[in-house]
Amino acid sequence: MAQTLVVVVLFIGALAMAPWLLRYWQQRHAAAQTQAGVAAKVLSVVAVGPQQRVVTVEIAADHEKTRLVLGVTAQQISCLHVLPTTVCTPTAPVPFAQVVAQASQAISPKDVGHA
Repeated sequence: MAQTLVVVVLFIGALAMAPWLLRYWQQRHAAAQTQAGVAAKVLSVVAVGPQQRVVTVEIAADHEKTRLVLGVTAQQISCLHVLPTTVCTPTAPVPFAQVVAQASQAISPKDVGHA
């Protein structure tokens, strides 16, 4: 009786630990890929049918990023489009007062009465 109880408790414990071990393994595997210089990240998934999806994936290899638009079905994966990711430099925010002043200069006095 006690031996059966121990086996049942160990089995339930193993079932409880399985998701944690799976997540640990996935994170470790993803970290190894990132260190190798290749990383893939799913940006969006859109269902277009019962078994059809359009997936946007970002692939980063050696500081160069590329976005792929993929068509995914139950039978195959097709590359629909390749989008090169451009590096944009952040600009300083423009004060709101300056934007209003530029907009008011763009409007001529004769346009004000013809709304």
